[in-house]
Amino acid sequence: MDVRRRNNVNVIGRDDAPVLVLAHGFGCDQNMWRLVVPALAERFRVVLFDYVGSGGSDLSAWSEERYSSLHGYASDVVDVCEELDLRQAVFVGHSVSAMVGVLAAQAAPERIGALVMVTPSPRYIDDEGYRGGFSTEDIDELLDSLEANYLGWSSAMAPVIMGNPERPELGQELTNSFCATDPDIARAFARTTFLTDSREDLKGVSVPTLVLECEQDAIAPREVGAYVHTAIPSSRLVTLDATGHCPQLSAPEVTAVAILDFLESLK
Repeated sequence: MDVRRRNNVNVIGRDDAPVLVLAHGFGCDQNMWRLVVPALAERFRVVLFDYVGSGGSDLSAWSEERYSSLHGYASDVVDVCEELDLRQAVFVGHSVSAMVGVLAAQAAPERIGALVMVTPSPRYIDDEGYRGGFSTEDIDELLDSLEANYLGWSSAMAPVIMGNPERPELGQELTNSFCATDPDIARAFARTTFLTDSREDLKGVSVPTLVLECEQDAIAPREVGAYVHTAIPSSRLVTLDATGHCPQLSAPEVTAVAILDFLESLK
């Protein structure tokens, strides 16, 4: 198995520096990090990759059985870390990838030494004593709409996820990213993303962790950031001066600064 080709792995930055592994969220690929990469690569070795089924990955390697749970995506992360022989890397995961990073760190603790969780959510559906931001009916409707007309769903939902309506080009970029994903693979990834409950997994996090939330986020409201922060005693919560669910695109400067400040604290 050629992991580098399968996951479209790219490594940039300083060869002699600590390693950051950047992981994209649902409907995206590594290109979503492009605005924060230059600042990070000045001081670190940066590893970019696409999950199987996304971006420039090998689509023939995708299987519904493997990727029906977040553990399948965590296996991609572990495979990349093993292929590059990474040790104590900092895993930076956006959205659902924040929880993928938790699972990867548990599966291969020697590979991942810290976590940066960008707009994470361990559960999107509200529960007793927990606000995820969506009712069960909301998620059922979302998934039904996605099943019925993926391209139409993408055009409608991407601007909501991105926020920043005064900057429509951001919503259009996310729409284009969604639309470039194979619809069948996207439907499976969406079910895995929106129906998973990873709250118990947070209890096992023992590495230094940064939780980044935005001032306003329709997908992961601030109650979720507070929950994740409370569930991980070793974590630091930072509220970015940003709106939407993708601050690496809408507010790359403050996102990069927050990550770099956290990395500086690890020294």
